[in-house]
Amino acid sequence: MVQRRRRSRFPASVYEHGTEPDPRFSLANERTFLAWIRTSLALLAAGVALEGLALPLQPQLRLAASVLLIVLGLTAPLQAWRGWARDERAMRLGRPLAAPALAAPLAAGTAAAGVLVLLGVLLR
Repeated sequence: MVQRRRRSRFPASVYEHGTEPDPRFSLANERTFLAWIRTSLALLAAGVALEGLALPLQPQLRLAASVLLIVLGLTAPLQAWRGWARDERAMRLGRPLAAPALAAPLAAGTAAAGVLVLLGVLLR
């Protein structure tokens, strides 16, 4: 009988634990990861567009909002990766899923950027 060599999956810190969950749950987890990536791209695009289009806003507030959006856009992929790995590992071990760690800060940061843009419009 020929033994098949087991392929190592990346990341080992996730796939070396527990048992394989229902594929539907893993695919849903992957879709959530991709949604975070889309959110990241949208935040980056908004930050670049806000400054790049030189909209008629108060310049310092426009720059602050732009930088904040870009920083949030750079933070979202970290949440995506950590959340995907944490949830996949939890499913493999039969543990409950945790809430996204950076969802509240991202929401607050996006709201703050909106307030900066609003002030930039009002104070121009």
